[in-house]
Amino acid sequence: MPRLPTVAIVGRPNVGKSTLFNRLVGKKIALVDDRPGVTRDRREGEAKLLGLEFRVMDTAGYEDEDPHTLPGRMRQQTEAAVREADVALFLIDGREGLTPLDEEIARWLRAGETPVIVAANKAEGNAGESGRLEAFSLGLGEPIAISAEHGEGVVDLFESLRPFVERDDDEVEEELDEEDPARPLKLAIVGRPNAGKSTLVNKMLGEERMITGPEAGITRDSITLDWEWQGRPVRLVDTAGLRKRAKIEDKLEKLSGADTRRSIEHAEVVVLLLDATRGLEAQDLRIADLVVEEGRALIIALNKWDVAEHASSLFNGVKAALEEGLSQLKNVPVLAISAKTGKAVDDVLKVAFELRESWSRRISTGELNRWFEQAVDANPPPAPSGRRIKLRYITQVKTRPPTFVVFGTRVDQLPDSYRRYLLNSMRRDLKLAPVPMRLSFRAPKNPYDKGR
Repeated sequence: MPRLPTVAIVGRPNVGKSTLFNRLVGKKIALVDDRPGVTRDRREGEAKLLGLEFRVMDTAGYEDEDPHTLPGRMRQQTEAAVREADVALFLIDGREGLTPLDEEIARWLRAGETPVIVAANKAEGNAGESGRLEAFSLGLGEPIAISAEHGEGVVDLFESLRPFVERDDDEVEEELDEEDPARPLKLAIVGRPNAGKSTLVNKMLGEERMITGPEAGITRDSITLDWEWQGRPVRLVDTAGLRKRAKIEDKLEKLSGADTRRSIEHAEVVVLLLDATRGLEAQDLRIADLVVEEGRALIIALNKWDVAEHASSLFNGVKAALEEGLSQLKNVPVLAISAKTGKAVDDVLKVAFELRESWSRRISTGELNRWFEQAVDANPPPAPSGRRIKLRYITQVKTRPPTFVVFGTRVDQLPDSYRRYLLNSMRRDLKLAPVPMRLSFRAPKNPYDKGR
């Protein structure tokens, strides 16, 4: 597995190093106390910050003592940690301001080769702003303001750390190993009662594994089945039918509906099976909306195509209704199938694997930001009240579904139409399949921007 980049947190005693360490690793590993000198040995953990992954080292408070004393030996451990790190995060107490020991640590850090970021901690609200401004004098670049205890300043910390800890995209891809053939496709089949879900499962498996019949609601539980399609593993879930809530009176059927929702939550790709003899109904759109809201890839399968009347107009009508009723996800795959005869059943699996690949895709930072610059140049964001909205860059923070964060100023004033423009452009220009995508906006905290 690729080595994670390392961040060493350094500073004099009691500036909040262990509190920040605990926040970054997401659990209280390091002891925290108001007394200085609680941390003595280096402590390491895996940290996550808005999609960035790195190792973080909590070091002992740096003290100017003889190397043979305990504080002196603790200082040697800190110095070793900084030499090993990709970047040092130098914490000062923003409320207290600079001390002679802070200046001594800064001189030592300036003499080394490890890049340094200065952070004024305990700066909740504007409490540490004077200390942050004072830290400019350390000669280590522009300090940022954070509050490790309250979680403030996260975006500024992300922006500062990103150039040093964002890993090479090839390493990320290797670690994710999304194409591992041993990983089964998690496929859920959902739909209204009697749409033919169990018949479709039986056709896929090549055996009468599920009980079927003309009566609606035979399947009560979500049944999980592991099998293979053309040598590729599939974990298949056949679910109970989802009906309108007003029609759900039986307690057992209420439990079945909840079970189906859980199946959607745990799936990667969901096949919404429609009865072609009945067309697309409002409940189908509600199920589709639930799938997309959960961030799952969606396929619409029109079943019983072998007995459908006016097939061409029905197909076009379903596509038009989806475009209108499922506005948050355009061009959802619509397949005409027959679970009874096996028509196009293999196509469902083929499309499902293709969608999962796009759903799991990580776009390189370089490619993403080249697209982003072109998209913003082609259609700059509006300037409400004459004040320009500046978009700086974009990063992908996760996959499954693809999730992105755009950083900039006054992003809270961006209209929803611009967000849709970016998503549609990204899907088109980067050739992303019609899978759900997430896009959010973040801005660094500016204590002088009273308009925010």
